[in-house]
Amino acid sequence: MKKFWSCLLFGLLFCGSVKAEERNRIVITGPDRQLQLSVYCSQEGVPSYAVAYQGKEMVKSSPLGLKTSIGDFVQGMQLVGHALKDLDTTYRQSRIKISEVHYVARELRCTFENEKKQQMTVVFRVADHDVAFRYEMPRQSGTTSLTVYQEMTGFCFPEETTTFLCPQSDPMIGWKRTKPSYEEEYKADASMHEPSLYGRGYTFPGLFRIGGNGWVLLSETGVDSRYCGSRLSELGEDGTYRIAFPMAEENNGNGTVAPAFALPGTTPWRTLTVGADLKPIVETTVPWDVVEPLYATEHNYRMGRSTWSWILWQDGSINYDDQVQYIDLAVAMGYEYVLIDNWWDRTIGYERMEELIRYAHSRQVDVFLWYSSSGYWNDIEQSPVNRMDNPIVRKREMKWLQEQGVKGIKVDFFGGDKQETMRLYEAILSDADDHGLMVIFHGCTLPRGWERMYPNYVGSEAVLASENLMFSQHFCDEEAFNACLHPFIRNTVGCMEFGGCFMNKRLNRGNDGGSERKTTDVFQLATTVLFQNPIQNIALAPNNLTDAPQVCLDYLKEVPTTWDEIRFIDGYPGKYIVLARRQGDRWYVAGVNASKEETLKLHVELPMLAGKAVLQYEDDKLKNPQVKPVKVKADGKMTVKIQPQGGIVWVAE
Repeated sequence: MKKFWSCLLFGLLFCGSVKAEERNRIVITGPDRQLQLSVYCSQEGVPSYAVAYQGKEMVKSSPLGLKTSIGDFVQGMQLVGHALKDLDTTYRQSRIKISEVHYVARELRCTFENEKKQQMTVVFRVADHDVAFRYEMPRQSGTTSLTVYQEMTGFCFPEETTTFLCPQSDPMIGWKRTKPSYEEEYKADASMHEPSLYGRGYTFPGLFRIGGNGWVLLSETGVDSRYCGSRLSELGEDGTYRIAFPMAEENNGNGTVAPAFALPGTTPWRTLTVGADLKPIVETTVPWDVVEPLYATEHNYRMGRSTWSWILWQDGSINYDDQVQYIDLAVAMGYEYVLIDNWWDRTIGYERMEELIRYAHSRQVDVFLWYSSSGYWNDIEQSPVNRMDNPIVRKREMKWLQEQGVKGIKVDFFGGDKQETMRLYEAILSDADDHGLMVIFHGCTLPRGWERMYPNYVGSEAVLASENLMFSQHFCDEEAFNACLHPFIRNTVGCMEFGGCFMNKRLNRGNDGGSERKTTDVFQLATTVLFQNPIQNIALAPNNLTDAPQVCLDYLKEVPTTWDEIRFIDGYPGKYIVLARRQGDRWYVAGVNASKEETLKLHVELPMLAGKAVLQYEDDKLKNPQVKPVKVKADGKMTVKIQPQGGIVWVAE
């Protein structure tokens, strides 16, 4: 019966909703009928779409189309065919926000034809809160390859929209000419008409508040070696953001801007998550729903926590004796890993590193080692260099890593989104899996569905991460603001290897100088729940075993890094966030307050904790951490105060 009414609705809309300036307008809804997608050709023959939610316009009429080496699929097009089917699938994924996902959607395939009778199909998938679409290109008159010169995909939002966006940087700037690396500062609730910092558009993902009508999260997924990573352009004069390809100067000019693929072939998915409130934005799984695993693995990868000397002790700590201290710290905390950062090949050396790895194994601690991604597209001197970009050298290096029992690598400083760079990401991941190695990327692009696509992928930085707190007091001053953005934007579409949770008050080796942390200890604890990444490199130092509050150490010994469920409780980007995650039968609920002066008073509903005994971690009036047992009311309602730049955590017992 449900399918009958869906098909009837589809037929009525297809036949009866044609406007004077549109031809063959097709309208479908998501399974719960709240999200509506319209697809049609404009009077000029431009393929177009629009999105509404609960009858309110969320994305206005926006263009589709490709300009390619085999033809123009932008104007003079006709909608010549369509097909509709229902999707209902489940999959398991241990490295994202939900471990078991049930994806229900409707798929619409619209075939457009240009004046030369060449065809292009746009595939749409519409779920209750998500729209995903991509282009499928068949072989055309015997041609078996295609270059995309320009993707005309646009996103036109209502005039009242405000934005939460991260600007794309100029290419080849920053540390050793390594940018862009998705590490610029967000602006919250900005006007669409305010230009970006560099005039280069914006990185994915982007969050848009559609006045009082709701929210739209915009991103892309499914980018692999067959396409480039894209971004949003500046707002055009016609009020439209468009897909923009990488800049020619990225990666020191190496590689083409225009992506190419074999025919038949597809582009990555463009994704829009839509809701009247922020719950669908935080809880979306669309980055993984529409992609598939690219290869199987024979390895059983173990997620967990790691110590990491570089974040506080910096380059000078990459020596044998200091790394022994951090291995011993991992033992004391019950952590699974130690991450040994740059310069290890020079300051420790391969032969002594083998000895250090044996010591770690003797203490039941496994090892991650750092590598530079290359040496020919930036000025990075930190070594090992020139190991990961050459397939012959890379495989030889990975064979040595496997022989030593190393479990993972952190590869840094990519600096571009061209297809050539995407091929390198994929090649590193594929070769690493052949040798039983997990991979973390830093100084890198946004992950785009990679947790499901690559079984040994375990995280990316692609954010203004913890190291910036070390480098500048400004970033310490803004830490709480940024932490209240990431669960809504960057971290909701992919793993975020932030490398945080400091217990040092001063961010240097002696805990007596450098940047001063403005957030409370409980704020730091809360970020272990708010920030999701299956391998967490915790910013503890050996001195914290004696100078950090025991209540914090006890918490950090137990907090997990993988989750089975997520629930958004309350919040507003850049102001505050309360979020719940479950592992097994245990719930963690965490909240932080971005205000520098005002205590936040909230009335929250926590049905997952209703009637349960919980441990409540909070800041006292002096902002010192404390924990106390609390019994949650049977209705799950609680009133809570969160100190300025402070936090709160509830853990179900």
